[in-house]
Amino acid sequence: MNPVSSRPLCIVVAAMGGEGGGVLTDWIVEAANASGLAVQSTSVPGVAQRTGATTYYVEIFPIPLAELGGAEPILALSPSLGEVDLIVATELMEAARSVTRGWSDPGRTHLIASTHRVHAVAEKMEMGDGRYDEDHLRQAIVAGTGGRLLFDMEQAARSAGCIVNAVLLGAIAGSGLLPIAPETFEERITAGGKAVESNLRGFRLGLQAARGEVPAAPPVSHKRPHAEVDGAGLVAVQLGFLPAAARALAEEGVKRLVAYQDVRYARLYVERLRSLAAATQDEAVLARVARHLAVRMSFEDVIHVARLKTAPARMERIRAEIAARPGQPVVVKDFLKPGLEEVCALMPGFLARPILAAAHRGGWADKAAWGRQVNANGIWGFASLRLLAGLKPWRRYSHRFAQEQAGIEDWLAAVADAARLSPALGLEVAECARLIKGYGETWRRGTANFQRIRDAVVAPAATGLWPLPFALDAIANARAAALADPDGGRLDRTLAAIAGKAAA
Repeated sequence: MNPVSSRPLCIVVAAMGGEGGGVLTDWIVEAANASGLAVQSTSVPGVAQRTGATTYYVEIFPIPLAELGGAEPILALSPSLGEVDLIVATELMEAARSVTRGWSDPGRTHLIASTHRVHAVAEKMEMGDGRYDEDHLRQAIVAGTGGRLLFDMEQAARSAGCIVNAVLLGAIAGSGLLPIAPETFEERITAGGKAVESNLRGFRLGLQAARGEVPAAPPVSHKRPHAEVDGAGLVAVQLGFLPAAARALAEEGVKRLVAYQDVRYARLYVERLRSLAAATQDEAVLARVARHLAVRMSFEDVIHVARLKTAPARMERIRAEIAARPGQPVVVKDFLKPGLEEVCALMPGFLARPILAAAHRGGWADKAAWGRQVNANGIWGFASLRLLAGLKPWRRYSHRFAQEQAGIEDWLAAVADAARLSPALGLEVAECARLIKGYGETWRRGTANFQRIRDAVVAPAATGLWPLPFALDAIANARAAALADPDGGRLDRTLAAIAGKAAA
């Protein structure tokens, strides 16, 4: 980018709460002042997206004030459409959002951003996998910018023990897009006096990546790693009946379920896959079911949540994310509010069923909840969570466990029936597992929606009564309607439309 001397450099910084966007902007402004340049910055705070997405705007006149003969440039307070020279973003979604707002111009705008994701509330609220397609985000970025520097700056920040803003500053310095020497930026970090060593390490990693002196770090997997568990390998060797792609997923499923419950439960997972393999040898169907079955069998309950919150790796991750120094105390407080559904889920069925039936008749099932704040790394808070996590052997005798196993068997039977008729039909039915997730009202609605789709669409489709293209389209549309509107209104209309077309 070769800025025209008669206009300022226009910079947009898009950051979320806790990522140091304000500090990054201050470093840029202070470095510009130290270089004798006219500079001005403003910010527009946000509160809606992932603890608050804030947009910072900076204008820098590229000619030192000493060379302007006493003239002072006029700088704007907000960006204009298509007139931003540099967009800096702390995360891939924020990068795409800033580009598509219209500030960028393919012939003028350069983008520097981290490729890691922090999922938005809308993504997490979806009944199924609501994550936005990263390829679409990248396509929007490429279409709206003339040059780009993209790599996983969050990973680099973790390795340096800092937060992502220092790495971004290094990438800005290394890009050569601003008329400011890298040494000037380093001086501003040092002058700030906070986390100087770690921030300088992060700055230098970003600087080297921008200059091509070190390769950009490859994308990291966002899958939660499973601890090495005794017995998982012994169960996994029984998966030889599966095609390669399905076997790789099933091996991960075995590890997940041994950690979730025990080796015996993982063997049940393998036997369920073996039964499905007797109905179909289609690799895509078996791989899809291997993935969804592992998730369904490791359903969320109070025991599982307590185990995750007391896992040693959790505290290590939190300390790393906030860059806590060795020996520095860190307090983690969890806010828990178990409802009647979660409490009854731990009871045996003969106790849970009448309690829940009475609660639903009386209309207070969703109102009974017991909120509390737990100091997760305090003695009593940690001990209470560990006590709940220690109930894992009891899970087999709980009401929720029996419900889940019955639902899983019903779903697997539907997949097998459909796959015998057509692998494509089996895939569509397998994807219906996305409807069932969570606990309480969310789980109840999802289960009810699945049963409606199973009775009204899957059952007639699997018998061959409908032409295959119509059956595939009907299941896909019904599933999409249930995922888009868990309350069932859209599903009602879609099922009615399918019934009308089937009758015709």
